[in-house]
Amino acid sequence: MTYNERVVNTNILVQKFGGTSVSTAERRNMAVSKVVDAIEQGFMPVVVVSAIGRSGDPYATDTLINFAKSIYKDIPKRELDILMSCGEIISSVIFANTLISRGYKSKVFTGGQAGIITDDNFGDAEIIRVEPQYILDALNQNIIPVVAGFQGITVDGDVTTLGRGGSDTTAALLGEALKAYAVEIYTDVDGIMTADPRIVANAHILKRISYNEVFQLAEQGAKVIHPRAVEIAMRGNIPLIIKNTMTDSPGTIITQYNNVYNNIYESDNLVTGIANMNNRVQIIMDLDKDDKDIFGKIAEAKISIDLINVFPDKKIFTISEFDLAKLEQLLNENQIKYEIRKNCSKVSIIGNRIRGVPGVMARIIKSLSENGIEIYQTADSHNTISCLVSQDKADKAVKVLHDEFKLENYN
Repeated sequence: MTYNERVVNTNILVQKFGGTSVSTAERRNMAVSKVVDAIEQGFMPVVVVSAIGRSGDPYATDTLINFAKSIYKDIPKRELDILMSCGEIISSVIFANTLISRGYKSKVFTGGQAGIITDDNFGDAEIIRVEPQYILDALNQNIIPVVAGFQGITVDGDVTTLGRGGSDTTAALLGEALKAYAVEIYTDVDGIMTADPRIVANAHILKRISYNEVFQLAEQGAKVIHPRAVEIAMRGNIPLIIKNTMTDSPGTIITQYNNVYNNIYESDNLVTGIANMNNRVQIIMDLDKDDKDIFGKIAEAKISIDLINVFPDKKIFTISEFDLAKLEQLLNENQIKYEIRKNCSKVSIIGNRIRGVPGVMARIIKSLSENGIEIYQTADSHNTISCLVSQDKADKAVKVLHDEFKLENYN
C-alpha cells in the first residue's frame, strides 16, 4: 500500500504557508498554485497562513510588537495578543484576495471564527476544543477558507495567541478536527533533512519519518516543525507533509510506524537524523538530604532542565544559558554548592530502530573520541541518544556522527 492509497474518510486537505511563503507577491502566487493543484487533484483545501515575512518586514509579528513597545513598554498580555493576531489577519486577507484574483471563491476566518477555543493564558494559550462548523459550511459552498494561524478565542470572546509555532499548531488542530486527508506544511526547504545542511554538506532529504522521530528532532534542536503540532497530528493520526512552496519536491511524509505502512516506512538505518542544540550550560550540584526540594523550586521558577544524571551526592543537568542568571540566583539563595560549565552543545542522534540495539553508544563514544571530541555527559531514551560536548566542537561532532551512521546513504 502506498501513501496515496491510504483509506481516508474525507477529501479535505489542510495547507499551511509560513511567513517566507507569503512574503512577496511572487511567492504568494506560488503558494496559490499549490492550492490550485490540490483542487485539481480533487481535494477541498483549507488554507492556514502565518504573518507576512519575518522580523523587520512591515507586517511581521515581531515588527508589530517592536512598534508598539517603542511607544509603551508595558503592554498588558491581553492587549498584546490582540496586536499579535493582526499579522496573520492581514496575511489571510491578502492571500484570500490572491485566490479571488485567480477566479476562486475564498473567505477569511480568524482563529476564533475557525472555531479554535482556548483558555486565557495570553501569549501561550492552551486549546480547549475546536468547533470547525463555519469552515465546513464554507467548503460545502465551494469556498476556500483562509484561516489566520497562531490564534484562537476564549469562551468570553478574548483573542489569544498560541505561542511559538502557533500556525503549525493551527493547521494540525484543523486537520484533526476536520479529519483531513493530510496537513501540508509549506516552507522554504524541500523537507526534513538528516542533519542541518549548513553543517553537513551531504545531508539529504528524508522521504519519510515517524511522528516520534520528528518530535525528537524538534525537541533536540532541529527547526523543522513545532513539537505541539506533531503531538496533535499524532493524536489524530493525521499525516503531516513538509514541502517547499518554491519547488515541486515531494517533501517529507510524517506518520506512524505500524504494520500497515512498514513496507514504505521501514529503513535499514539505525539512525534517522542528527540534531544539535547550542547555548547549553552544564550544572553540577553538590546535594545532601536537606536539599531534595531544590528541583521543585527550579520548576516553580520555570527553568527547564535537561540531560539529568542523579548520583547519591550530586545532580548533573543542563539548562539554556538564557536561564543561567535566574538559576544562579536561586541556588545562591538556597545555599546550594554548584559548578557550571558554559559554552556547551547537546548533540543527539534520533532513530526508532536504536531501541534495544547493543553497541550504539559504544560507536558514538569511539567515533567522537577518535576525533578529539570530549563528551561531558550523556543521556538516552527509547529513540534518542544525546551527548554534551563543547560548543566549538559541536559542528564537528554532527559531521562525525553523520558519517559514522552512514546517513548519506539513508534510504
